[in-house]
Amino acid sequence: MGFVASIRPAGRVKGPSWCFAFSGQKIVVEKRNERISLPLSHDPHSFGLDSPPIYLGALNGVDCLAGEITEGRELPETMTLVGLRQLFLSVEEDLYLVAGRAFQLVEFERNHRFCGKCGAPNQDKPNERAKICPNCGIAVFPRMSPAIIVAIRNKGRILLARAPRFPEGMYSVIAGFVEPGESLEQCVQREVREEVGIEVTGIRYFGSQSWPFPNSLMVAFTAEYAEGEIRVDQEEIEDAGWFTPETLPRIPDRISISRKLIDAFLKEVSSKQ
Repeated sequence: MGFVASIRPAGRVKGPSWCFAFSGQKIVVEKRNERISLPLSHDPHSFGLDSPPIYLGALNGVDCLAGEITEGRELPETMTLVGLRQLFLSVEEDLYLVAGRAFQLVEFERNHRFCGKCGAPNQDKPNERAKICPNCGIAVFPRMSPAIIVAIRNKGRILLARAPRFPEGMYSVIAGFVEPGESLEQCVQREVREEVGIEVTGIRYFGSQSWPFPNSLMVAFTAEYAEGEIRVDQEEIEDAGWFTPETLPRIPDRISISRKLIDAFLKEVSSKQ
């Protein structure tokens, strides 16, 4: 069944719901025997939500609710706060992706309480995930920043790069935000040229993933090396190189689309052997 998004439940919310409660940048989780999990609760207000919960939809028939609690509020003894990146190492992928959606919508509610043009209090837009100003009519929608991510292949090798912000020893594929006025394919070519100095061809769509770091829609591609020598920009990228399946460095966790691109490369190379 998976996740079915909705701005309101089909009927009265019954039974326990998945509760995605945030305090600042962290999410409330249950902690038992050093393991963490997301809470199922009949009463999301038991966490001390500051406002009515946001209805997200249903995951495998279980309603999902989100909200915000005041930073510093005392939690029940079995609860604690963790960052989203820590969470994705501890829960199933579909649940984590809903948590990412919840985080972005809670942030949207927090940052768009008032109209950015006239300052009047915003209202929820009926039948849509948006806010509208009753005074001047300006509508705003949750922020979404499109970004490309691309696996570049070259004769059984894949180009991986290291950004200064990565964990020690980790490399990944090239990624970057789309600029106004450019297509996704143009963004692939520009980001690759800017970050590692080479040209690519044969750009093909691979898939997409919502990624809340921050508010991103990652649109994934594969591409083939065309020409040029690797020259890293020393700003966003500090090292890059071609890797075979046997020489791969540390790579991202399986939940990310960057890892899915790398795994697809490994599968393709293995199938040709």
